[in-house]
Amino acid sequence: MKLGDAIIRLEQVPEDLLEISATDLHKVFPQPTLIHLAGKQPEPLFVSVLLHGNETTGLAAIQVLLKRYAVKPWPRAISLFFGNVLAAREGLRRLEGQPDFNRIWPGAELDGCPETIWAEEVYDEMAGRGVFASLDVHNNTGRNPHYACVERLDGQSLNLAALFDHLVIYSPYPKGTQTGAFKQVCPSVTLECGQAGDSFGVEHAVEFIENCLTLTDISCQPPPANDIDLFHALAQVTVQEAVHFSYSDPGADLLLREQLDELNFTELAPGTLLGQVHARYPAKTLPLFARTDDGQDVADQFFRLEGNRLVFAQTIMPCMLSMDERIIRQDCLCYLMERMG
Repeated sequence: MKLGDAIIRLEQVPEDLLEISATDLHKVFPQPTLIHLAGKQPEPLFVSVLLHGNETTGLAAIQVLLKRYAVKPWPRAISLFFGNVLAAREGLRRLEGQPDFNRIWPGAELDGCPETIWAEEVYDEMAGRGVFASLDVHNNTGRNPHYACVERLDGQSLNLAALFDHLVIYSPYPKGTQTGAFKQVCPSVTLECGQAGDSFGVEHAVEFIENCLTLTDISCQPPPANDIDLFHALAQVTVQEAVHFSYSDPGADLLLREQLDELNFTELAPGTLLGQVHARYPAKTLPLFARTDDGQDVADQFFRLEGNRLVFAQTIMPCMLSMDERIIRQDCLCYLMERMG
C-alpha cells in the first residue's frame, strides 16, 4: 500500500507512540493516522501534526500531553491526526512525487488523488463529530517569531489565535490548507512554533493545546485591538522555475543575500537588497513571482532591479523567509504582509 491510499483509524494510543522519534514514527503508523480519544466534553478538539514531515514540534507536544493524560481523563475529547509519516522518516517536508499534505484539504486546487480523498474523509468525519476547534501545528525553516495564522476574520478564529500569540496573520492563500478547510465548521488556526527542535516551541504548543482543551466556549466578539498585532499576507513569493538560485553559488542566476531570514517580521524600506542577478540574466526581467490569493502575479509592485541588484520596491514586511533551498522550491521564498487595523 502506498502512502496516501488510505488512513489508519484508532481509538487508543499505541504505547510505542509516547517516546518514538518523528524519523521512526512510520514503524508505528505506516500510513497517516487518526486517533479519537474520549474526554469530559464530547465535542472534540482536532489537532493535526506532521503535515510537513520535517516539522516535528507538533509530535513532541502531543507526546507530552499523551503522557500527562495517561492517568487522568481528558478535559475534552481530542482527535489527533499524524500526517506525512514517510516524509518524516527522511526528515523532509514532503517526498518527491507527493503533494504537499497541507494543500490537499477541501478547497484544494489539486485534482482528485488519494491524498485529497482521505483528507476529505477526515474533514467529514470531524465535522460529523461536532468538532470544537481545529489546530494545525507547524514549524518554520527560517528564523521567525511564534505566530498564528487564520483564514477567516471572525471573532472566534481571532480569539483562538490570540490565545496562542499576539502575532496573527490573516492568509487566505494558498488553497487547500487544513485551517482553510476547517474554518467552514469551527474556529481554526495554524500554529507556527519557530524552528523544529526548539524546546520553547514544544512548551508553547503544549500550553496552548491544553488551554484549548479546558475552554467551554470561544467568544464570538473580536478580541481587543491591543491583544493582537494583525497582518494580512498580500502575496506569496516564489522563484521562477527556470531560474537557478542559490545562497552560495556566485554563478547562479539569482544569488540571494546572506542571512536573509533575519529580515522576517521586519518592516523593510524601498531599496532593501534581496539578492543579485547574474550578468547573463535577461535585463529588467524579474526572477520572482508574487502571487495574490486570486493567482495574479504582482511581482513588479513589490520588487525591482537596480542594475544587477534585486531590491524591494516598496515598504513591506516579509515572513517565512527560509535559508533552505529545497523548501523554497517545494513551497515558497516568503510571504509579504501589511499591517491590518
